Amino acid sequence: MKILADLFLTFAKIGLFTFGGGYAMISLIERSCVEGKRWISHDEMMDITVIAESTPGPIAINCATYVGYRQKGLAGAIAATVGIVLPSFCIILLISSFLDDFLGIAWVAHAFKGIRIAVGILIFDAAVKMICRMPKKPLPLAIMGGAFCAMMLIDIFALRISSITLMLTAAILSLAIFSAKRKDAGEGRTK
Repeated sequence: MKILADLFLTFAKIGLFTFGGGYAMISLIERSCVEGKRWISHDEMMDITVIAESTPGPIAINCATYVGYRQKGLAGAIAATVGIVLPSFCIILLISSFLDDFLGIAWVAHAFKGIRIAVGILIFDAAVKMICRMPKKPLPLAIMGGAFCAMMLIDIFALRISSITLMLTAAILSLAIFSAKRKDAGEGRTK
């Protein structure tokens, strides 16, 4: 029961104090679950992030669900998921109940300008950590560089290409190269 409470409270704290959605939460999830609690490894966090990004639903909720499931099965998944969702739900419910024009309040609007900068920094921090832990092999570096260049060109020229399309392209390319290498290795053994 203690681990369930710990999962709930850990993810509730992340959900309560993180603005900007799932990408901003990744850095805090890693700090709490990998470095602090040691529930998962850095490699698992990278894998979770990739899987959570490519499955339906918000990335932070998917990460929380996985970590909870890894620790205590279905009960852990529920505790972690409720923990990360409940604070945001309560805050939005409270704001919508009492304040009709919440963002029209001057000090709130100014606070959110500062929060946007902090969110960008949290997302950048998560990206840098993932890049630093990425295997320094030519294929992953080439795929990362190609995806980065493609995203920059998509943004610069305002093209309507989904990031999901880029992820699927990178996955197909990686699988094709893996299959080709495996086939070459198989042929080398038969000769």
